[in-house]
Amino acid sequence: GLIWEAGSDWSGAASAFDAYLLRVARFTLWQALLSTVLSILPGIIVARALARLPAFPGRGVIIWLFGVPLALPALVAALGVLALLGRAGIFADVLSALTGDDWPGIYGLSGILVAHVFFNMPLAARMFLEAFNAIPADHRRLEAQLGMNSWSAWRLIEWPAVRAALPGVAMLVFMLCVTSFTIVLMLGGGPRATTLEVAIYQALRFDFDPARAVTLTFVQLALTVAILAVATRFGTHLTGEGFLSVSGRTGMFTSGPEKLLNSVIIVAGFLFVAGPMAAIVIAGLKADLVRLAGEESVRNAAATSLVLAVIAASLSVVLSLSLVASRRALELGRSGIGQAGFFERMTDQGAALVLVIPPIVIGAGWFVLLRQSGAGVFAAAPVMVVAVNAIMAMPFAMRAIRPAYDSASARHERLCAQLGISGLARLRLIDWPPLRRPLATAFAFAMALSLGDLGVIALFGSEYVKTLPYLLLERMSAYRTQDAAGLALMLGALCFGLMMFADWASRRAK
Repeated sequence: GLIWEAGSDWSGAASAFDAYLLRVARFTLWQALLSTVLSILPGIIVARALARLPAFPGRGVIIWLFGVPLALPALVAALGVLALLGRAGIFADVLSALTGDDWPGIYGLSGILVAHVFFNMPLAARMFLEAFNAIPADHRRLEAQLGMNSWSAWRLIEWPAVRAALPGVAMLVFMLCVTSFTIVLMLGGGPRATTLEVAIYQALRFDFDPARAVTLTFVQLALTVAILAVATRFGTHLTGEGFLSVSGRTGMFTSGPEKLLNSVIIVAGFLFVAGPMAAIVIAGLKADLVRLAGEESVRNAAATSLVLAVIAASLSVVLSLSLVASRRALELGRSGIGQAGFFERMTDQGAALVLVIPPIVIGAGWFVLLRQSGAGVFAAAPVMVVAVNAIMAMPFAMRAIRPAYDSASARHERLCAQLGISGLARLRLIDWPPLRRPLATAFAFAMALSLGDLGVIALFGSEYVKTLPYLLLERMSAYRTQDAAGLALMLGALCFGLMMFADWASRRAK
């Protein structure tokens, strides 16, 4: 669709390379760089405090809490930031008193940065905590025997471990911030704080300038491909889950002042992460939830969201299982000898390539193609939402399914060959028992991602097809903030429950 549009209006696409595009691209990279720095540095500090204070009360709960932001839809998190720091937020009066003027709310670059740090600092902290916990126990004992102070321990023992993990974590966070759509749409506050993805959305939905949208899309693709190439160089896993496993405690020998400082750091990190979540709960409970639940528009949007999410999750799981099975069959076909061929590598890693293309970019391509072909753009909304969300969830679903499938295949492959068991009989008798929980994990994770996604429905949504995120965005645009807070609480609780189920199922599977 994008290539078609570029070919039919190449002069319009070329003319879009103007000062506006350069400004948007520059802001996209600048906000991503600032967000990465502001997420990584506190992440290291908080992770070190957690590593050096293993007996801190509630440490396990705090580490678990740091996995929650990625389980929440970006739309809900943005509303949480606004409920805390917005013009009518919980801290608005305090901030007005401190500034001596009416608090204007946290929009523009500052709002984007706060929301990105809320998402990515906890993720970085958990990943760096793994690096701290991977330091050999012998090194820690040597630290105690030599009586190293905190600075010496950091310089000689901890920094090498952090330095090894730093490029991969930084590239992951940078990629997440470059491809951020909902946060910038909600908190950008105007044309001065617009990223490439938001500019694509505006070009199609408001300006109806497909030629400019094509140019913006190709620039976005070039950026994400370049970032992915660098991320791959550092071995970054772009499918890192919100609930990452963190290894057990390590023994620490810290002084009294250092314990106090680490305690303050941990509490500050906890409050920063818990604050927006508590704010959205408080704001949501203030809304008339009974009235909202009784509204026909809310019920229809919820039903549409659930139906589309179930279909998308089912499709994602089926496609992921098919790719996993195909990869395993190709591996067995070469008897584990020699290097994997092209098709085997594609079945293994090809699904992750979809992360290079954000949902809004895929949606833009289909939007242009449907418009050029004369088909109904908005009538295709259900198909687009299901297809794009199913594909975007596949890397995560495959990561949940593949270990269990490969393990079951290694145990039963020879027996199945001897008994001639294949097809549906093998799936029912042999593969289903060990795959049941991983499949449930993949389904719940894919469903949660689909429920909270705004990227595709923002382009294709209309009066006839509305999901909960789209309805929430409409209420925010109409300044019905209490209704939006109530809808955000419902959506967040639903997605969080699904993520918790996925986490529980994955732990049971292990």
